[in-house]
Amino acid sequence: MEDTVDNLKILKALANETRIKIIELLLEHNYCVKALAKRLDLTEATISQHLKILNDAGLLSKEKHGYFMHYCVNKAELIKFSKDIENLAKTNQKQCNNKELCHNKDKNK
Repeated sequence: MEDTVDNLKILKALANETRIKIIELLLEHNYCVKALAKRLDLTEATISQHLKILNDAGLLSKEKHGYFMHYCVNKAELIKFSKDIENLAKTNQKQCNNKELCHNKDKNK
Protein backbone atom coordinates (compact mmCIF):
# COMPACT_ATOMS: atom_id res chain seq x y z
CA MET A 1 0.00 0.00 0.00
CA GLU A 2 2.87 2.38 0.76
CA ASP A 3 4.17 2.04 -2.81
CA THR A 4 0.72 2.91 -4.12
CA VAL A 5 0.61 6.08 -2.00
CA ASP A 6 4.13 7.02 -3.11
CA ASN A 7 3.23 6.44 -6.76
CA LEU A 8 0.09 8.56 -6.40
CA LYS A 9 2.19 11.42 -5.02
CA ILE A 10 4.55 11.10 -7.98
CA LEU A 11 1.70 10.96 -10.50
CA LYS A 12 0.16 14.10 -9.00
CA ALA A 13 3.54 15.83 -8.99
CA LEU A 14 4.16 14.98 -12.65
CA ALA A 15 0.65 15.95 -13.76
CA ASN A 16 1.75 19.49 -14.50
CA GLU A 17 3.51 20.79 -17.61
CA THR A 18 5.82 23.13 -15.69
CA ARG A 19 6.93 20.38 -13.31
CA ILE A 20 7.64 18.08 -16.26
CA LYS A 21 9.78 20.83 -17.80
CA ILE A 22 11.61 21.24 -14.47
CA ILE A 23 12.31 17.49 -14.35
CA GLU A 24 13.57 17.56 -17.95
CA LEU A 25 15.91 20.46 -17.18
CA LEU A 26 17.16 18.87 -13.96
CA LEU A 27 17.89 15.61 -15.75
CA GLU A 28 20.31 17.55 -17.95
CA HIS A 29 21.91 19.73 -15.26
CA ASN A 30 21.60 20.70 -11.59
CA TYR A 31 20.00 24.11 -11.18
CA CYS A 32 19.15 26.57 -8.43
CA VAL A 33 15.74 28.26 -8.20
CA LYS A 34 16.99 31.44 -9.85
CA ALA A 35 18.43 29.60 -12.86
CA LEU A 36 15.26 27.52 -13.31
CA ALA A 37 13.13 30.67 -13.10
CA LYS A 38 15.23 32.29 -15.80
CA ARG A 39 15.17 29.21 -18.05
CA LEU A 40 11.39 28.82 -17.74
CA ASP A 41 10.55 32.54 -17.65
CA LEU A 42 8.70 32.19 -14.35
CA THR A 43 9.07 33.84 -10.95
CA GLU A 44 11.34 32.32 -8.34
CA ALA A 45 8.30 31.95 -6.04
CA THR A 46 6.49 29.89 -8.69
CA ILE A 47 9.53 27.68 -9.24
CA SER A 48 9.91 27.20 -5.48
CA GLN A 49 6.31 26.01 -5.20
CA HIS A 50 6.80 23.50 -8.01
CA LEU A 51 10.09 22.29 -6.51
CA LYS A 52 8.40 21.73 -3.15
CA ILE A 53 5.77 19.51 -4.77
CA LEU A 54 8.41 17.53 -6.67
CA ASN A 55 10.57 17.27 -3.54
CA ASP A 56 7.64 16.13 -1.36
CA ALA A 57 6.97 13.38 -3.93
CA GLY A 58 10.57 12.18 -3.49
CA LEU A 59 11.62 13.10 -7.02
CA LEU A 60 14.34 15.60 -6.09
CA SER A 61 17.47 15.80 -4.06
CA LYS A 62 19.19 19.05 -3.17
CA GLU A 63 22.62 20.25 -2.23
CA LYS A 64 23.69 23.61 -0.88
CA HIS A 65 26.31 25.50 -2.93
CA GLY A 66 27.24 28.68 -1.10
CA TYR A 67 24.04 30.68 -0.65
CA PHE A 68 22.10 28.67 -3.21
CA MET A 69 20.34 25.33 -3.07
CA HIS A 70 20.91 23.26 -6.21
CA TYR A 71 18.36 20.65 -7.20
CA CYS A 72 18.70 17.42 -9.15
CA VAL A 73 16.41 14.52 -9.98
CA ASN A 74 16.38 11.56 -7.62
CA LYS A 75 16.94 9.09 -10.45
CA ALA A 76 16.59 6.03 -8.21
CA GLU A 77 13.04 7.10 -7.29
CA LEU A 78 12.19 7.97 -10.90
CA ILE A 79 13.46 4.56 -12.09
CA LYS A 80 11.51 2.76 -9.34
CA PHE A 81 8.37 4.64 -10.34
CA SER A 82 8.83 3.79 -14.03
CA LYS A 83 9.28 0.10 -13.16
CA ASP A 84 6.10 0.17 -11.05
CA ILE A 85 4.19 1.68 -13.99
CA GLU A 86 5.70 -0.90 -16.35
CA ASN A 87 4.64 -3.72 -14.00
CA LEU A 88 1.14 -2.26 -13.83
CA ALA A 89 0.96 -2.25 -17.63
CA LYS A 90 2.04 -5.91 -17.71
CA THR A 91 -0.86 -7.00 -15.49
CA ASN A 92 -2.89 -9.70 -17.23
CA GLN A 93 -6.65 -9.50 -17.01
CA LYS A 94 -8.30 -12.62 -15.61
CA GLN A 95 -11.68 -14.08 -16.49
CA CYS A 96 -14.40 -13.82 -13.88
CA ASN A 97 -15.38 -17.35 -12.86
CA ASN A 98 -18.16 -16.29 -10.51
CA LYS A 99 -21.02 -15.42 -12.86
CA GLU A 100 -23.24 -14.34 -9.93
CA LEU A 101 -20.95 -11.38 -9.34
CA CYS A 102 -20.93 -10.36 -12.98
CA HIS A 103 -23.62 -8.60 -14.92
CA ASN A 104 -25.73 -11.23 -16.59
CA LYS A 105 -28.22 -10.25 -19.32
CA ASP A 106 -30.13 -13.51 -18.79
CA LYS A 107 -30.55 -12.81 -15.07
CA ASN A 108 -34.34 -12.27 -15.29
CA LYS A 109 -34.99 -15.46 -17.28
